[in-house]
Amino acid sequence: MTKKIGFIGLGIMGKPMALNLLSKGFQVTVNDLNKEAVQTLVDSGAVASESQKMIGESCEVIITMLPASHHVKQVVLGDNGVLSGAKQGTVVIDMSSISPVVSKEIAAEAAKKGVEMLDAPVSGGEPKAIDGTLAIMVGGKEEVYEQVKDVLHAMGSDVTLVGGNGSGTTAKLANQVIVNLNIAAMSEALVLAAKAGIDVEKMYQAIRGGLAGSAVLDAKVPLILDRNFVAGGRIDINLKDITNVMETAHDIGVPMPLSSQLLEIFHALKVDGKAADDHGGIVQYFERLANVEVRRA
Repeated sequence: MTKKIGFIGLGIMGKPMALNLLSKGFQVTVNDLNKEAVQTLVDSGAVASESQKMIGESCEVIITMLPASHHVKQVVLGDNGVLSGAKQGTVVIDMSSISPVVSKEIAAEAAKKGVEMLDAPVSGGEPKAIDGTLAIMVGGKEEVYEQVKDVLHAMGSDVTLVGGNGSGTTAKLANQVIVNLNIAAMSEALVLAAKAGIDVEKMYQAIRGGLAGSAVLDAKVPLILDRNFVAGGRIDINLKDITNVMETAHDIGVPMPLSSQLLEIFHALKVDGKAADDHGGIVQYFERLANVEVRRA
């Protein structure tokens, strides 16, 4: 029997993820403040719900894809939230990128009502959300994961159960450190090459097959050369993630000097009006310092 899926949060990532669930034959009920996004899903075969409570009452698997920890808490634990309507045995899958501390807190509250929870944040940005090839890092009970892994595989090609509750969100924090510091290091190098006057595109072709080559390099350099900073992963969302990294790290006694500098770079970009840019726009911080712009020759 086809699972009834509730999907709350139809932003840059959530909308294509929900569309992929529909295309795989799942019954999907959606909820979002953005009525245009809701209508897009309805036009594709989804059902719209006016409240999170109603989604809790009518769906057996409920996915949240929201900007930050406080949004997830409100949607799941709020007075008219998912848990106020969810039946025992319902599975909540939070695919947002939030703090592991908050994720565990929500899971504990859900358990009091007999509701299971997985934290399952994603990596791959909008392009992989669209084509259904996201990497998904899952935290929670193995038996619950087995119960809903068909749902996760409808949205991602690499789905890994990392460990218990909070493990998925912790893995995502590690992912964000690696991705964003990679972009920052790459940006510094591109600015060096641009200021030296060499053809940056030719330099990219020269180094991409060596140890400096990476998925980040191939994804971001062509966009930077085209001055295309349309967001796949927004700077303000990544700022939130790195803030969570630093808070979590300090709580458990892990100094993170590079990540702390990255956080300040993100804050500088936000002040400079770049909050809605893609995180490939980190290069603009280094360009301003060196008074040079990276672009095609």
